[in-house]
Amino acid sequence: MTDHHTPSNSSPLPLTTSPFDDDKFHDECGVFGVYNTPEASTHAVLGLHSLQHRGQEAAGIVSFHEGQFYSHKSLGHVADNFNTQPVISSLPGNSAIGHVRYSTSGGAGLRNVQPLFADLASGGFAVAHNGNLTNALTLRKQLVQKGAIFQSTSDSEVVIHLIATSTYLNLQDKFIDAMRRIEGAFAFVALAEDCLIGARDPLGVRPLVLGKLHDDSYIFASETCALDIIGADYIRDVEPGEVVTISEKGLESTKPFPSVSPRPCIFEHVYFSRPDSLTSGTSVYKVRKNIGRELAKECQLNADLVVPVPDSGVPAAIGYAQEAGIPFELGIIRNHYVGRTFIEPSDTIRHLGVKLKHNANRGELDGKIVVLIDDSIVRGTTSVKIVDMVRQAGAKEVHMYIASPPTTDPCYYGVDTPDKEKLLASNMTIDEMAEHIGADSLKFISIDGLYRAVGEDNRNKECPQYCDACFSGEYPTPLTDNNASDADKQFSLLTDSRA
Repeated sequence: MTDHHTPSNSSPLPLTTSPFDDDKFHDECGVFGVYNTPEASTHAVLGLHSLQHRGQEAAGIVSFHEGQFYSHKSLGHVADNFNTQPVISSLPGNSAIGHVRYSTSGGAGLRNVQPLFADLASGGFAVAHNGNLTNALTLRKQLVQKGAIFQSTSDSEVVIHLIATSTYLNLQDKFIDAMRRIEGAFAFVALAEDCLIGARDPLGVRPLVLGKLHDDSYIFASETCALDIIGADYIRDVEPGEVVTISEKGLESTKPFPSVSPRPCIFEHVYFSRPDSLTSGTSVYKVRKNIGRELAKECQLNADLVVPVPDSGVPAAIGYAQEAGIPFELGIIRNHYVGRTFIEPSDTIRHLGVKLKHNANRGELDGKIVVLIDDSIVRGTTSVKIVDMVRQAGAKEVHMYIASPPTTDPCYYGVDTPDKEKLLASNMTIDEMAEHIGADSLKFISIDGLYRAVGEDNRNKECPQYCDACFSGEYPTPLTDNNASDADKQFSLLTDSRA
């Protein structure tokens, strides 16, 4: 296998991750796969570019050409590391898979950048994973005790070892055997010498879509926006519990798992997915506007302006303004060029930091009663600064309305979230939260209102239609590693750390 690594961003300035985004759930990861098309790696680069919002720490691509696998992995953004013809030329072939990463399980570092590759007895095999395995540490301990040697601290590598040690004969069966042993949430794309595989966990927590570029060229991607950028047609979502194999035989589908009621992540509708994507065939943008409308029905106020916290609050704010009959204005302007900064995050810079990313539009806010619309509150740190900034711009009253229920519990399914004790809603009442962030009032959409916005009558309390554990604390899979013994947790500290 030919393997190329770019150790860091090539900018001459010392870049650090922005210290001004600590009040959001960090996006999980994005996966992309393409089969049987010329310039597969070019398509993969474009697909990953459109999925950049799902993971901004690192990116990687593995391609296959004439019996040989080729790889390029880098820390940093896709555009910074896959932007030259020599890089693209180093990834020849008609099939490729790619991954953009924000570290959840396993932590940062080049050795954890995906896709992961291994030479197995049945041939070369590369895999990229979106999600998190809730029994990865337990399986890892078992594998290490049997002599397995791990090259990374990513939970995804467990799958490689499970495939390598499976007693089934062909690679597809080995892959399915491995899928049956893991718990948690996953969307996999995998590349072998003769096929491309896409797989989704039985609950469908993490998204994966299937597209078509031409008659015999297929695409897997985390979101439909990655199909749009290369002109591919959206066929359908990969179904929960489905394994799709694409080869010279065409498309083959199997469902090797026991049938269960799907529980896709509802936060895809709230924040993670790009608004121009489809989730379960439904426009994310329209759903977010619906969330704003439901929020207006539940939380009415005689205000002068509806102002979104950009950019994620914009569609919900439009829906709220339309339903409430209150003017929508861009009362906060976002600087789109601040994601990473060369400025060291000292206390002084942290205090000023929100103004690097957002600035109040004083001409619209002065003397007004303002409804601020945001998608969520996690720690509350940014909300404090936003409310204060709007007040300093002359707003008469500032009311913060949130387009999701209170975030009370961490996610264990591939989203980097704070521990429960650091989540504002798990430690304060809503009135206490309002006082903490300095708002005149604070309102959240109800969980039933959120379900109505995505097209359900209400939340089915006996068997919820979505994974909403971050709002309800009801986790749809076993949390095997989280409930491990103290000795096993000590092992986890040595082998796998959260970023």
